[in-house]
Amino acid sequence: MPRIFLGIESSCDDTAAAVVTSDRRILSSVVLDQATLHERYGGVVPEIAARAHAEKLDIAVEKALEDANLELSDLDAIAVTAGPGLIGGVISGVMMARGLSAGSGLPLIAVNHLAGHALTPRLTDSLSFPYLMLLVSGGHCQFLIVHGPDEFHRLGGTIDDAPGEAFDKTARLLGLPQPGGPSVESSAKLGDPKRFALPRPLLDRSGCDMSFSGLKTAVLRTRDALVSEKSGLTQQDRTDLCAGFQSAVVDVLAEKSRRAIKAYLESAPSEPAFAVAGGVAANTAIRTGLETLSKESGVAFAAPPLALCTDNAAMIAWAGIELDQAGLRGMDPIVARPRWPLDKQQAPLLGSGKKGAKA
Repeated sequence: MPRIFLGIESSCDDTAAAVVTSDRRILSSVVLDQATLHERYGGVVPEIAARAHAEKLDIAVEKALEDANLELSDLDAIAVTAGPGLIGGVISGVMMARGLSAGSGLPLIAVNHLAGHALTPRLTDSLSFPYLMLLVSGGHCQFLIVHGPDEFHRLGGTIDDAPGEAFDKTARLLGLPQPGGPSVESSAKLGDPKRFALPRPLLDRSGCDMSFSGLKTAVLRTRDALVSEKSGLTQQDRTDLCAGFQSAVVDVLAEKSRRAIKAYLESAPSEPAFAVAGGVAANTAIRTGLETLSKESGVAFAAPPLALCTDNAAMIAWAGIELDQAGLRGMDPIVARPRWPLDKQQAPLLGSGKKGAKA
């Protein structure tokens, strides 16, 4: 008999709840975004996000159960994002889940938000362990060999800005609406990617680490030079800058992915596969470039549907199912964690502080 899990996600600016079964059926997936609350500020405001989560979590859970035509008593367990993320939002989700668990008697499983993304190809494509994962999102970018639901080996990652951050900052620099990823992608379709000579950071260094801060700075300097020369930006300037920026990101991710695939294949996996997930994986140019690379490298390619690339609770429910099946219930009692690296063995890419390793 398939087990049924409720997933709850509130790590950034999407309040989400979903019901998923152990035989890979998504019975419901509800995502309540906060775009209109943050648009005037040019980015996510943590305090506003946390308050919105507190106001919407019960609505999202109720809607997810209604869409699945189930009651709370029909569930087998609850999985909740316990980190990493904006701590106010994570706390809101954890407290909601703890209340539901206490009231219903259902077991509660803490899920790493990044593991949710990394395990999504197991839900959508039934990939076998180990597979190579490029987790590329608003706040994170890592190459991981996924050996199990709680076993990840990092091959490399960003040493500064994540691609999603760079997309958002580029959009702000060019006066485009947030979220920046879709805005830049849409504008890039109309531009000339070769007009501006933007850098491809760290391609001259070996390994799989990446950097996108310098690329963002290059966009800023190019914009300022155009404004100084013309006393403003034309629409063509914006589209060409977007196209050049996106092309640079695609080139960096493709080359670093090529190196990651080579390192992954050295372990001789029985069913080699390369997967990409996370919000930036919704970018069509990036997905197409990585799929082409996979075919050239002779490995299967997996990319979840766009709705499962961005933050959602179906991935959290599924990660909870995977952990439960492996006998890994995790922390008790469950607490919210702003930082929670997947690879527990390696030193963090971005250093650490009083709250622990960042990534």
